[in-house]
Amino acid sequence: MELVDGNRLQLLRTGAEFFPALEAAIAAARHEIYLETYIFADDAAGRRIARALAEAAAQGVRTNVVVDGMTVKRYVGTLRDRLLAAGVSFVIYRPDISPLDFSARRLRRLHRKIAVIDARVAFVGGINIIDDMHTPGQVPPRYDYAVRLEGPLVGAIRDEADRLWRLVALSNFQQWSGVPPPPPAAETLPRGFQRAAFLIRDNFRHRSDIEDAYLAAIEEANEEIVIASAYFFPGIRFRRALVAAAARGVRVVVLLQARVEYVLLHYASRALYGALLDAGVQIFEYTKSFLHAKVAVVDSRWATVGSSNIDPFSLLLAREANVVVEDRKFAQELRESLLERVLDGARPVARARWRRQPLHQRVRIWIAYGIARFFIGWFGYGGKH
Repeated sequence: MELVDGNRLQLLRTGAEFFPALEAAIAAARHEIYLETYIFADDAAGRRIARALAEAAAQGVRTNVVVDGMTVKRYVGTLRDRLLAAGVSFVIYRPDISPLDFSARRLRRLHRKIAVIDARVAFVGGINIIDDMHTPGQVPPRYDYAVRLEGPLVGAIRDEADRLWRLVALSNFQQWSGVPPPPPAAETLPRGFQRAAFLIRDNFRHRSDIEDAYLAAIEEANEEIVIASAYFFPGIRFRRALVAAAARGVRVVVLLQARVEYVLLHYASRALYGALLDAGVQIFEYTKSFLHAKVAVVDSRWATVGSSNIDPFSLLLAREANVVVEDRKFAQELRESLLERVLDGARPVARARWRRQPLHQRVRIWIAYGIARFFIGWFGYGGKH
C-alpha cells in the first residue's frame, strides 16, 4: 500500500452531504467525468445527478457512467435512455445475468462507488446514487459515508476509473468515433497535508489488498479499533486478528446493522457473535435506520472509507474501492461520527443475554451459518478465509 502525501480530504456523511458535493463538482467539469456505481436509481437523488450529468454532456464534457448489471432492471428505469439521449456514455458491467447461473462469476459485481472529475476532484465511498431519505419503516437517512479528495492521489483514481471504463465499454461493444482527446493533466501539486492511499479489490492483481490493509492496521492497534460494516461475515484471519487485539487490551467496537435485509447473511453473521463477545469485542447493532457504512478507525490515526463490507461478497468476489487515510484529524472526525451512531440509535449486544437466546433462534443462526459456509466452499473461496 502506497500512501501519498499532499491531499485534501473531506468526510461526507450520507447523501445530504454527498449529493450536493458531487453535483457541484459535476457542474464545474470542463473536460471529463467518470462515475461508477452499483445502483443508479430513477428517484429524486438519481434524477438530480442525472440532470447534472446531462447538462455537463451538453457542454461538451466527456461523461462516462458505469452501473452494475445486477441492479439495472430494478432501479435504473428510463434514466439510461434519457442519459444516452443527452450524450452521456452509459455502460453496464456484466449485464447478462441468468437466474440459472450458480457460479462465482454471477456474484463478481461492480460494487465500488467512484467519481472523478477532470482528474482534479474524486469521490470514493459507499453511497449509491439512490435517495437515502427513502427508508420505509425506518428513520431516515440510510447511514453511509464517502470522501471528497483533491491532490496527487486523484491521478491514481482517475487512471483506475478510465481503465475499467475502457474494459466495460469494450465488452458492451461501445464504439468510439474519431481519436479521443488527450486526458486532462492529473493533479500533481499538493492540495493539503493529508496522507492517503487508494485501494481496489479485483480478481487479478488486487485480490486481497483491502483486507490486507485492514489486517495490518488491526495487528498494529494499541488502543482502539472501531469498525462499522453493513454486512459482517469475516473470515478466520480477520476474526483472529480482532480477538488477538482484544486480548492485548485494545478496545474493539463493531457497529453492525440490526435490520434484516439479506436473511441468510444476517443470521449467519450472528453465529460469530459468541466467540467475539467471549474475547471482549463490543458489538452494537444499529436499530434507528439502515446502516450502510463500510468504514473503520484505528487508534484515532488510521481510517478507511469505501465500498467494501467485511463479508465474502466484498472480500472475495466483487470489485471494491476504499481510501485509507493516515491523518489524526480525519480519523478523529470519523471516529466521533461513528460513536455518535453508537450512542444515538444502537443497542449493545450483551454477552450474558446473547448466551440465553431461545433454542429456535440458535437453530436458525447455525443453519444459516452452515448454508453460508457451504456456498463459500461451492464458489471455491475457502482456503485461508
